[in-house]
Amino acid sequence: MYLDKLTFVPTKRFYYGWVIVAAAAITMFFSGPGQTYSISVFIDSYIKDFGWSRSLVSSIYSTATLIAGSLLFIVGRFIDKYGHKYMGVVIASLLGIACMWSSFVINPVMLFIGFFMLRLFGQGSMTLLSSTLVPQWFVKKRGLALSLMALGSVTSSAVLPPLNTYIIDTWGWSVAWRFWAVLLWLVFVPISFFFIHSRPENIGLLPDNRIKKPDNKDTAVDTERSEVKKHKEISWTLQEAMKTRAFWFMMFCQMVPSMINTGITFHFISILGEKGLSHTLSALILSIVAIIGFPATFFAGYMLDRIHVHFVEVSVFVIHLISLLVLVYGQSSQMAVLFGILMGVVSGLQGVTNNVVWASYFGRKYLGSIRGFSMSSIIIGSAFGPLPFGIAFDVFGGYTGIIMIMMIFPVLGAIAAMVSPAPKKK
Repeated sequence: MYLDKLTFVPTKRFYYGWVIVAAAAITMFFSGPGQTYSISVFIDSYIKDFGWSRSLVSSIYSTATLIAGSLLFIVGRFIDKYGHKYMGVVIASLLGIACMWSSFVINPVMLFIGFFMLRLFGQGSMTLLSSTLVPQWFVKKRGLALSLMALGSVTSSAVLPPLNTYIIDTWGWSVAWRFWAVLLWLVFVPISFFFIHSRPENIGLLPDNRIKKPDNKDTAVDTERSEVKKHKEISWTLQEAMKTRAFWFMMFCQMVPSMINTGITFHFISILGEKGLSHTLSALILSIVAIIGFPATFFAGYMLDRIHVHFVEVSVFVIHLISLLVLVYGQSSQMAVLFGILMGVVSGLQGVTNNVVWASYFGRKYLGSIRGFSMSSIIIGSAFGPLPFGIAFDVFGGYTGIIMIMMIFPVLGAIAAMVSPAPKKK
């Protein structure tokens, strides 16, 4: 492609993969409008302005998320076929349309369509885009690269809730949605078009900058071929991966935190309110989760470059279980802060681990299809999160029972991760 020829070709001192990491981090940031931590800020405005019940909004959100998650495997195939550059332009443009649509919501049907597009193109497709891009460029430093990429998500979760709150309080929720639509079209779409390349091989490189350029042309060709052969990864097709136990168990490991965390985040103000804690403290705890997520992502990258990924997954579920115990039995503001710290650690570790496992287990060639299918488990998990919490509150008048039921799933997740090392292709 003509644009590929215009791309800066890195020297030994610079690897273009780090530009890709920055672009992927920006992608994660701009997935924010479709994430629960952003959408949850709008919920009280919908309930107040339209008189809808919390259960109605929760059910619409869960249904829209479930349908969106079931379509992600198609997005993954499109990424494999058309590449990250052009799919990034298309996905971001559609996410901008979703934000603009959401600014005109006046009835439950329009709310459902808005939630569906936000979840499909925001949480689903934008996350899928970045998580399948960086592993194409790094193998040895994949953990570090993905931890740097995850900073975009952490920054988004820290910035969007207070920013959305400020815009809503100042100009209204419609303006807040239009703000993100314009920002996506004017900022992210150009970044995707001019800076993203799907694979290092597209611009004459190899992962981790493994490339040599001798003076003799024939020798250069032979050397590059030998480098490719030497560092070639074993890649699995989606159909081959689906025949392994590790594929399904790791999907379950991704679904569990998504389900629990989405349910808690969606009703977080109400959960802490049940303990007599203020809305201000609730917002502070969500910020603490994001702040702790910063160092946790770097620690995750360090760990994943040295320890098998399924062992890291086990540690994530142990910490997750402890955090739920703190949330149930803690009644003070100090215990609420401790919960935020633990959830920040879980968020940072899980965010990087989810992205590392698929490329490490099944290779790079069909990563879009595999990651697209596996991302469905995250979206489906998040779909089943808010509704049980909402029903529990409406029926039983509290959240203690549902949180205790949710504790079963981290235990099952730890077991599934422990028995799921990387599969070996025959």
